[in-house]
Amino acid sequence: MHIVDLVIFIVYMLVVLGVGFYFLRKNNNMDDYYVGGRKMGSMHVGLSVVATDVGGGFSIGLGGLGFIMGISGSWMLFTGLVGAWLSAVFLIPKVSVMNEKYRFLTFPQIFEVLFTRRVAVLAAIVSAVGYLGFTSSQLLAGAKLASATFPELDLQSALIIMGIIAVVYTVIGGLKAVIYTDTFQWILLMTGLIGIGIPVGYVSVGGYSAIVETLPKEFLKLSNISWQTIINWGVTIIPIWFVGMTLYQRIYATKDKKSAQRAWYFAGFLEWPLMAFMGVILGLFARVAFENGMFAELGYAAGSDIDPEMGLPLFLRTVLPIGLMGLMLSAFFSAVLSTADSCLMAASGNIFTDILDKIYKMPADPGSILRISQMLTLVIGGLALFIAVSMENVLELMLYSYAFMVSGLFVPVIAGFYWKNATAKGAFAAMLGGGLTTLLLIISQANLPLGLDANVYGLTISAILMVVVSITDKKYNVLPKVG
Repeated sequence: MHIVDLVIFIVYMLVVLGVGFYFLRKNNNMDDYYVGGRKMGSMHVGLSVVATDVGGGFSIGLGGLGFIMGISGSWMLFTGLVGAWLSAVFLIPKVSVMNEKYRFLTFPQIFEVLFTRRVAVLAAIVSAVGYLGFTSSQLLAGAKLASATFPELDLQSALIIMGIIAVVYTVIGGLKAVIYTDTFQWILLMTGLIGIGIPVGYVSVGGYSAIVETLPKEFLKLSNISWQTIINWGVTIIPIWFVGMTLYQRIYATKDKKSAQRAWYFAGFLEWPLMAFMGVILGLFARVAFENGMFAELGYAAGSDIDPEMGLPLFLRTVLPIGLMGLMLSAFFSAVLSTADSCLMAASGNIFTDILDKIYKMPADPGSILRISQMLTLVIGGLALFIAVSMENVLELMLYSYAFMVSGLFVPVIAGFYWKNATAKGAFAAMLGGGLTTLLLIISQANLPLGLDANVYGLTISAILMVVVSITDKKYNVLPKVG
């Protein structure tokens, strides 16, 4: 890496740490640390929501989709827009009313109000495991991305740097630092993509004529996608907006219901079409470059085997000059860190509020509670970094954990808000049955009917169990007590 690029990257890291230290003295209690003092505005929260939701997945996933299918890959984030707007209409009003009364800090606390404490503890365990794995995967994925783009930066060094920065500023700054840093990171990412990546990439591949001549016509059509893919993306991404702890923390952090809804509408628009098309277009440029032999010197000649998700970093490494490379490295790191820090806060909040606080008597002093929360975040961050360093299959672990979280939690929370016959026993059964069904189907690698994702069947089982067990419980009251 050239010294200019290195200096730019170091300055970026110092700015991120500076935000964390700035808010260190502004955190006085749990509300400040976990929900940003409950006075955040719509713009900052909206930017933080989309930065967290897309995050490192944008750097890797959207570029890969553009590489293998063209602009139709943008439909993946259309489901993000749908999820954001649906939750703004149907979820936020319910959550906001409850939050005014109970002053929530975490998502599982809602289950204690809707059902029982035991259901809430199970939800906390599911959520914490999911976010611990997700934090680890973000650190590892970002390190792989950076080391592939910049060969002078080896995987272990990239991982350690990212891990330390993400953990330290999250520990000291809390959610308010995370939200404001996400705003900065989003601006940096957009500046890098709009001002650098897309225009430089377009010129480097030879413009529109080269794109048309090189790629199949389907790559430039929005119809280059199957209905099964649309459904699979929908059942995976839309429920996230109803069960993501990181999203609930931001609902609690906003000033009021209207502010939260505006933030969600804003986030949905940023995801699609803005973020979606920029990501897949860069991946499409990478495919043109690959087919025209621009990666040959890097060991990827035209027609050779290549991981689609490596196309974008290889492309940027090939076309960007000194200085701009450092800016894009910072943009990549910002995308990954904006997700990793939020997931770390979610896991910490789950474990402290929903598990430890239910088992041990925590001190009443706000300062002591805050210090314990910070230490817990540090420990969890260290564990996430250790998992990322020691496990090559951490991305697979993340997928299992995340599938378990979505399939287990989505049906119970919707039933709790909108079905008057929902019971704690039904929620408990739906949580376990739905999550385990999805996990078993993924692990077994079974050929599922119609080519649909395991989540479709996990959510179906969860819904069936929710209805059957709740009705049986209400009518006959013969099942053992859950909580």
